[in-house]
Amino acid sequence: MRARMIIITNNPMARDAISIREDCELRYTPVSYREVLLLARNAVHGGHKLLTHPLSGSVKPGETPYKSLAISKETGSLDFHSLSLIENCIQTCDKFPIRYENLPESILQDFQVVDSALIQSIF
Repeated sequence: MRARMIIITNNPMARDAISIREDCELRYTPVSYREVLLLARNAVHGGHKLLTHPLSGSVKPGETPYKSLAISKETGSLDFHSLSLIENCIQTCDKFPIRYENLPESILQDFQVVDSALIQSIF
């Protein structure tokens, strides 16, 4: 099966769950939440479209270090809706103070579960 989309993530649990799928390409990078948004913005500048909302879920950007999102596999002309959306999400992310530093591993794993479940719900 040919990949239909690309998943950008910094979540090791999502990486492990998605890596076995043949219908998407995985781009895992152990970076910050904000940096995942920047990777998505760079992809949008390259002609990809956002397929999931960059701030999906009920966990605020400053409360979790993990983010996974889907973009189109195919590229085309710049999608201004995707660009506006990702730029606004980066600005929103910048408004929230980071509260996930020094969290116990068990809580970090809980955040991985939430993010992983959100991205897997698109399949």
